[in-house]
Amino acid sequence: MAKCQVGVLFGGCSGEHEVSIRSAQAIANALSRGQNRDVYTVLPVYITKAGAWMFGTEAAKVLQVGQPMTVEVDDDAANRLPGGAELANIDIWFPVLHGPNGEDGTIQGLLTLLKKPFVGSGVLGSAVGMDKLAMKTAFAQAGLPQVKYVAVSRAEVWSNPCVFPKLCDRIEEALGYPAFVKPANLGSSVGIAKVRSRQELEAALDSAASYDRRLIVEAGVEAREVECAVLGNDMPKASVVGEISFSSDFYDYDTKYTAGQADLTIPANLPETVSRRIQEMAVQAFQAVDAAGISRVDFFYVESSGEVFINEINTLPGFTQTSMYPMLWQASGVSFEELVDRLVQLGFERTGNVDPEDS
Repeated sequence: MAKCQVGVLFGGCSGEHEVSIRSAQAIANALSRGQNRDVYTVLPVYITKAGAWMFGTEAAKVLQVGQPMTVEVDDDAANRLPGGAELANIDIWFPVLHGPNGEDGTIQGLLTLLKKPFVGSGVLGSAVGMDKLAMKTAFAQAGLPQVKYVAVSRAEVWSNPCVFPKLCDRIEEALGYPAFVKPANLGSSVGIAKVRSRQELEAALDSAASYDRRLIVEAGVEAREVECAVLGNDMPKASVVGEISFSSDFYDYDTKYTAGQADLTIPANLPETVSRRIQEMAVQAFQAVDAAGISRVDFFYVESSGEVFINEINTLPGFTQTSMYPMLWQASGVSFEELVDRLVQLGFERTGNVDPEDS
């Protein structure tokens, strides 16, 4: 019986290139272990930082070494798009591209045009899940509670000297301090700053505007940060709830990706009623953005009042052995190998295709 050929797509043109490689390593290894070894064959496909697609031994070497390609391929049309011969052998794609140009609907649109099944959310779910302003609009429509926020455009920040002070006045009046300034379309806390004064607010807005033309400023809240994983398509299920604790000022990039900087508690020490509410809200958020297959949903739990606020959804979360998403499912009784197998099957289910193994 022929094995299912899984194209593990990783790297990409974003600041999360290295994280993508680490996630792809873990997924490829899981597809090659245990019962999965008899079902799947991994075909690594690497996208360089400049956007060139690499197949075969070159892609496999990057995956094996775990480091980006050091010699960049010429960035021209011939290298940017994959050829038909390489695509023909792939039965289903497993995108592992974090951040812009990976989980924002762009690669999902390309795979849709190629008429190939793939793991995870489609164009709509990916795009809405990536853009924090669109995401919050969808959450509000679904009735999910959120902290106060102000939408900002780059044009307002980089405007004439009369407009910018009025913008800062509006933010201070609506939110006060502390507040968080964020680019709307970046992941892994890139470009995010916590601000406590007018001077810090002005600097953070200018910095965030250099990353994205759409920005968001959120009110700071004294709360515990908890997360819940979601798995499924039309009938998604929620995992146990986990908690992240850290000594840094907030959960920034260095804290996320430096060993020992953050502690994960799974399951989180929460009242059962709170955990159930978070799980229900995670599924609601998943459905609100039309996600598919995989998502991690982040929340703020204000212990003093018992309030739960949804923070964001990540439709392509980190997927290493020590990432929260697979660890949450491990604690829920789903092993890493079983998890990647389920995601592949959900990809076939979502696109209406039949796994070649079953045909």
